[in-house]
Amino acid sequence: MAGQVVWITGLSGAGKTTLAKETVFLLQKHGLNPILLDGDPLRKILNSNVQNASEYDRAERVKIALKYAHICQLLSSQGFTVVIATISMFKEVYLWNQKNISKYFEVYLKVPLKELRCRDPKNLYKRFYNGDLVNVAGLDLVIDEPTESNMILDFELQPTAWENPTNLASCLVQELKKNDLI
Repeated sequence: MAGQVVWITGLSGAGKTTLAKETVFLLQKHGLNPILLDGDPLRKILNSNVQNASEYDRAERVKIALKYAHICQLLSSQGFTVVIATISMFKEVYLWNQKNISKYFEVYLKVPLKELRCRDPKNLYKRFYNGDLVNVAGLDLVIDEPTESNMILDFELQPTAWENPTNLASCLVQELKKNDLI
């Protein structure tokens, strides 16, 4: 029995990891034993050859994102439910996922730059605007905004829904149920 992949994407600070953790918690309550993958620790494990941000250009990011996709495909093909939180906003990755992962559900966290700069948990935006950092997705590094996500959570359209991550995760789990993924 094939598992499924819930691919949560958005720019840095959008809330991907928070939503992924809440979603995993709710899926466990439904009797599943999901695997949580997060872009930051995955990148440290799989991309140790990149020493600094200036080396982490679009080509390198696409390469690592496709590695994430292959891991997700492998695990889901063995029956696991995989929830991944990753920027990986590149059309090559979306297309590969749609073609190669049988039960693929993409969630796009659409958050305006103004809000992301306020959140900035890793100080990426601050460092970029201070001239201390390059290759920041959505700023000087061109990304491909998802156009065919299964679910778009738009901060500007639903700002109060974002106040409680459990509410967002509940909405996501409901969509997974509607699509017969859980």
